[in-house]
Amino acid sequence: MSASQKVQQHPAFIQAQDKANYYVNQLDKELSKYPALNAFEQRTQVPKSYAFLGAVLALAVLHSVNAFASPVSNLVGWALPAFLSVKAIETPGHQDDIQWLTYWVVFGFFNFIETIALRVVLYYVPWYFAFKSIFILWLQLPQFRGAQTLYGTVVRPVFVSIHGGASRVAPTQSEPTVTADGLRERVAVAE
Repeated sequence: MSASQKVQQHPAFIQAQDKANYYVNQLDKELSKYPALNAFEQRTQVPKSYAFLGAVLALAVLHSVNAFASPVSNLVGWALPAFLSVKAIETPGHQDDIQWLTYWVVFGFFNFIETIALRVVLYYVPWYFAFKSIFILWLQLPQFRGAQTLYGTVVRPVFVSIHGGASRVAPTQSEPTVTADGLRERVAVAE
């Protein structure tokens, strides 16, 4: 019996292999929710869980090579949101339009702030672009609604303070909207 066969028959190796297979199967079940990944698997005959793990590994390797870290991070912030923004424009509803418009405003604000402080940040924060990519995913994924949270807590207050008051800024979802009937009632009361 060869050394590799002995290793493959060792109980610890078998246990690790079973655990890895379990997690890959769980990932496969989770990824099966996405039709694009199912179509990818049918076209390429590559299991979607292996393709996903390979893509994550490739992003990790590209982030570790300093010359590729910034472009990969910007690609994460641009590619999927651009595709989903075009899809949102083509749909009749407006909720997805609001989500992606909010994302682009926050993403632009973040990129502007980043250009001012990038050298300092790169000096003090190792793996900055990996953290930036995770932050961008938090902004864009609908499960987290990070862009809407950041818009309400940072961008909108800055915009309101620059323009001198909330009266010139359109109301957010938490504020009541002004209707024609409401304005008529106000005018009637004022007279």
